[in-house]
Amino acid sequence: MKSVTNNSKKSTRQVILHAIKLSPQAKIEDLATAADVSPVTVRHHLNSLQAEGMLEVESVRRKVGRPYYVYTLSQQGQELFPQRYFSLTNRLLDELKSRLPENVVNDIFSGVVKSLVADHKNEFETLNFEERLNYVIGLLADEGFLARWEHTAEGYQIIEYSCPYISVGQRHSEICTFDKELMLTVLDVPIQQHSCMLNGDDCCHFSVDI
Repeated sequence: MKSVTNNSKKSTRQVILHAIKLSPQAKIEDLATAADVSPVTVRHHLNSLQAEGMLEVESVRRKVGRPYYVYTLSQQGQELFPQRYFSLTNRLLDELKSRLPENVVNDIFSGVVKSLVADHKNEFETLNFEERLNYVIGLLADEGFLARWEHTAEGYQIIEYSCPYISVGQRHSEICTFDKELMLTVLDVPIQQHSCMLNGDDCCHFSVDI
């Protein structure tokens, strides 16, 4: 039988993650058997995966002897495996757009942003402008965006380097307004967009008019 230890370190990690997904509460000995590697090697990978937030660890006490540890995937670890979210989201939006007028669909997207902001309004409405910039970057991060702001000679800029909705946005461009609407509502100043990843740009670049 060909040993998985002949594969790369990444392949061994994948085997371990897959084994944990198939057998929640997996023990080190079980994972060593599944990956055909030593328990010492398994512990090395488990320590790395735990540090990355991919795993949850629980200590199990026995009536006799030392406790042992069992491993399950964290939510972040679960997201490493193929999901059907994008397919379902596209189907739902297709159905929504086929049944409702365009202005109603746009109002629904706007309402999602308003609902999100309403949940946090008391947290940012007394902040100064740069504090609001920090706050909106945090909100974007919570929604899966990787973004930062900077102050240049041309003024305040917001740059997004990754977008969690880019796959859906390729089919439903309306969703691309979510982040800009969030910025506009929190910052309460005009914003102009100069580039967009949906158009093949490296980032989404916004300038803030203040």
